[in-house]
Amino acid sequence: MIQVKIITVNGTYKICDATILNVVTTNGQMGILPNHMPLVAMLQISKLTFDTDNQREEYAIAGGMLYFNNNVATILVDTIESPSDIDVERATKAKLRAEKLLSENSDKIDVNRAEIALKKALNRLSLK
Repeated sequence: MIQVKIITVNGTYKICDATILNVVTTNGQMGILPNHMPLVAMLQISKLTFDTDNQREEYAIAGGMLYFNNNVATILVDTIESPSDIDVERATKAKLRAEKLLSENSDKIDVNRAEIALKKALNRLSLK
């Protein structure tokens, strides 16, 4: 088993045991099984999943860091949301707002910031 520790800026979000951990790193998708070699990886805006007690748990994360050593996965994230935490209306509005900004040809918009907002909104909506 892998002990999964999810930590946010507000403190510990969740600690549980899992049989597999699935993450999306800057190098691509990765499945981590017990006894995986030690690892430090940057996480992308993506879906984080793991299996516990024959049940799959899914979360939307806004990037972060993964430290894995001795069957302990410590995941540091700024934000994390379970499907039940996601406000579809709010996420849809954020998506539309980001798309509108990106469609404008203006020097006044921060394209990188708008693209990140769009990725976050699409990631959250993908869990619903």
